[in-house]
Amino acid sequence: MTRIGFAYNQKPEQSGLIGTEATAHAGTVDDGELSRLQEEPPGSGSDEFAEWDSRETIDAVAAALSALGEVIFLEANEDFPELLRDAKPDIVFNIAEGRYGVNREAHVPAICEFHGIPYSGSDPLTLSLCLDKARAKETLSHHGIPTARFAVVRELSEIARASKALQLPLFVKPVHEGSSKGITERNFCRTAAELEAQVAFLLSSYDQPVIVEEYLPGAEFTCAVLGNGRTATVLPIVGMNFASLPEGALPIYGFEAKWIWDRPENPLQMFDCPAHIDPALARAIERVTLDAYRVLGCRDWSRIDVRLDAGGEPNVVEVNPLPGILPDPADNSCFPKAARAAGMSYDELIQSCLRLAATRQRVPLGRQLRKVRTVSKTAPRPRAARSRDSDGPAAGDTVANRLSA
Repeated sequence: MTRIGFAYNQKPEQSGLIGTEATAHAGTVDDGELSRLQEEPPGSGSDEFAEWDSRETIDAVAAALSALGEVIFLEANEDFPELLRDAKPDIVFNIAEGRYGVNREAHVPAICEFHGIPYSGSDPLTLSLCLDKARAKETLSHHGIPTARFAVVRELSEIARASKALQLPLFVKPVHEGSSKGITERNFCRTAAELEAQVAFLLSSYDQPVIVEEYLPGAEFTCAVLGNGRTATVLPIVGMNFASLPEGALPIYGFEAKWIWDRPENPLQMFDCPAHIDPALARAIERVTLDAYRVLGCRDWSRIDVRLDAGGEPNVVEVNPLPGILPDPADNSCFPKAARAAGMSYDELIQSCLRLAATRQRVPLGRQLRKVRTVSKTAPRPRAARSRDSDGPAAGDTVANRLSA
């Protein structure tokens, strides 16, 4: 029987909830909290745990994995090294975003490597590289992969230099964040004064350098990739429907669009999948996506964001080796959406990633009756699996089979 360690970080507001109560609360924000998020900009604490996963996602992933072996919950907190050593899993399925530091996404894989335990996804170098937006773009540029021109600002005195080297309008971001942390409409800077004000805010709020990029005015897409080497496959491209944003909103998929405007009771029709684009553009987007995936050393799966420049050329915006995987089709989660469009259920998506990792490292996977075991005291209790992908196409003969063959 294959022992599958499951490494994750759970949103702290979920950690004290169990059973159906946790499911009811997962991914929701009450009116008071919504009001606070609208009033307090990211950086004031409202987005601190945006990268971590809800109880609902953790349960759904565990249920999918349990078809391939015994699942052992390994919450990626300060006890993780000891938990991993005691559990001795055959392979670790990793979705942990990490806790602290610029290399936080690399911590779980690095600890697995230290103990000689196989794991899913990219290695520590790739995870650290992709979380550093500037280093990732330097690597892409070196290999001739299109990406917007940029500069890095580490202190206020460098703003003038960046402004002179680049052409307005500009877009700014914290250099070491994900899940749209620190990215709001105010990051779009039309003037030098706006640039100085927002860079100063981000420097003080996030205590890290700020990347300043020339704004790409074209359409935006996100591409889910499954596989390794020459067999890596781009799933149906997801197109951003910025027309669904509130009137007057900028064409930016940032913190407001992800966590404030897109509500379960009034969801945004934010994505078109497959994207409504001509085949030539689709091929160009797929080509630049796979080039970035391979150059940065991604493994098993990643999500890559692409935006067109003024001339219609696809540019890589960011590479996400730990993609978001919300299980509910009602949620705007791009990787599962692309998988459903490819004919894969949520369970098949998760299982495909694990199979890719297991094949790459020669770890046998065995079928069994669903079984989940808890190691961490704070790990969630298992609950009965239920399909969350009933509106997707029937699966079994498309991408999932090709990747796991």
